[in-house]
Amino acid sequence: MATATLAAKAETTTAEDTLKAKSRDTNVVSGGHLVAKALKAEGVDTIFTLCGGHIIDIYDGCVDEGIRIVDVRHEQVAAHAADGYARQTGRLGCVVTTAGPGCTNAVTGIATAFRSESPVLHIGGQTSLSQWKQGGLQDLPHVDMMKPITKFASTVMSTERVADMVSMAAREAFAGAYGPAYLEIPRDVLDREIDMSKAVLPEPGHYRASTKSIGDPRDIEKLADILVNAERPAILFGQQVWAARGHEEAIALLRGLDIPGYFNGASRGLLPPGDPHHFDRTRSQAFAKADAIVIVGTPFDFRMGYGKRITCPTLVQIDLDYRTVGKNRDITLGLVGDPGAILKAVLDAATAHIDNGKRQLRKQWMEQLQQAEAAATEKLMPLFKSDQSPIHPYRVAWELNEFLTDDTIYIGDGGDVVTISAQAVRPRGPGNWMDPGALGSLGVGTGFAIAAGIARPGAEVLCYYGDGSFGMTAFDMETANRFGVPYLAVIGNNSAMNQIRYGQITKYGEQRGNVGNLLGDVPFGKFAEMLGGYGEEVREASEIQPALQRAREQIARTGKSAVVNIWVDPREYAPGTKAQTMYK
Repeated sequence: MATATLAAKAETTTAEDTLKAKSRDTNVVSGGHLVAKALKAEGVDTIFTLCGGHIIDIYDGCVDEGIRIVDVRHEQVAAHAADGYARQTGRLGCVVTTAGPGCTNAVTGIATAFRSESPVLHIGGQTSLSQWKQGGLQDLPHVDMMKPITKFASTVMSTERVADMVSMAAREAFAGAYGPAYLEIPRDVLDREIDMSKAVLPEPGHYRASTKSIGDPRDIEKLADILVNAERPAILFGQQVWAARGHEEAIALLRGLDIPGYFNGASRGLLPPGDPHHFDRTRSQAFAKADAIVIVGTPFDFRMGYGKRITCPTLVQIDLDYRTVGKNRDITLGLVGDPGAILKAVLDAATAHIDNGKRQLRKQWMEQLQQAEAAATEKLMPLFKSDQSPIHPYRVAWELNEFLTDDTIYIGDGGDVVTISAQAVRPRGPGNWMDPGALGSLGVGTGFAIAAGIARPGAEVLCYYGDGSFGMTAFDMETANRFGVPYLAVIGNNSAMNQIRYGQITKYGEQRGNVGNLLGDVPFGKFAEMLGGYGEEVREASEIQPALQRAREQIARTGKSAVVNIWVDPREYAPGTKAQTMYK
């Protein structure tokens, strides 16, 4: 027995000595540590993940490189959080999942990033190369699945190439219009240790070209000439303007040339409400009367009626992606390049040529639109101030807008709750609006809220959910609490998937219109209490604002997320839902 004990101690000592020797040998590195080194070189300081045996060496590397590991309860939330982190920081977001279901659970988040043009690197595990095609644990054709929803997807076949492939995928994420990339790394490639001299580790700052291109300088002059001579111009800024951090140049162009600006997606909030160049209720009217329209960083997709509703004689499109310019409809002029760089160059070229007569005409044009904006707001006020019971969803949207501070990040997660709140909610600054984007994904809110809290410490985060979307990812509210980024969840609860329900009722009648879209009456306020936070049920319109204020105070006091569950009228729908515009 004594001999056996001594032998066991000797084996333990030998193992410890081996680990110590390895820790001292800085020339030896594993694949997982190379991943972390490459991520750090890309400016990645946070990964979002759910653990799995295939990927644990990446965690070990991230600990050594000082990269924060945020572990969630579902990979969909991790992918949405990586997307949200990219949107908030302007840098590469990163999600790390294990093989098989880890990858498939993240697919919706990656697809959302794809349609939203968000730069996300998804690193996924895979069974060992030594077990290739043998049916290993969680083995799936991940690369084949991810190719249609990413800009780049590949397997990493050797440890020597791990860091190089991370850099390659990151470059692809920022090439042209931004988007996600996917890397599958087999476990033996991650676990294998090699001499550092054999690793291909690109040096930061030495493997990227500038993306701040203005395209053809002659087109800059053409656009400047168009804007100088226009009497009734209008500009729409889309997702890319904020994603590429071209917002300061966008604002300078509006103010420098006196042009009314309209905003969608992440560009909402580039100008604060009340700014004389900020417009949002008169887009159709402006587009119908304008003599020159510039569309910047947003495609002619369903949200734009595929461009068919625009009848302006002069239509200009600016985009990061050549393939998007002129897609779905003809244009007068197309420019491909960085939105901010192009807008600055246009302003520089136009400033010296615009005369006071034209500027006066534009001010009259903006005054007409401002009057129309005021009239449109006045028309909506009876809905915004409605005291009806059950609560009108427009009243909720109005109260949310009244509740926002200059630092509140507003997230919309749902169908009608997003489209209705867009009628009232006016974010106070850049980056303060987040929504699902063109894919229309439900369940983005929780991941976005976690990411926003981590990316912008000290900012208030408010997520307005539909009750359907809240039920999809709500348990990761515990993750937000665990990582010290509590947020306020407000739920517009009509116990239904109402945006779809309206179309069914219209098409099939009341009896069959309720099939597959009605949900249970859930008092979600108790959910926050279960997690140690504050919850409240609201059934009267007059109680919305006091409930929101109480929730804000409780978050500050407890450091836990709060839920305000507002029961809204299930018979009310957004105008776009009633017109079924998303399908036209």
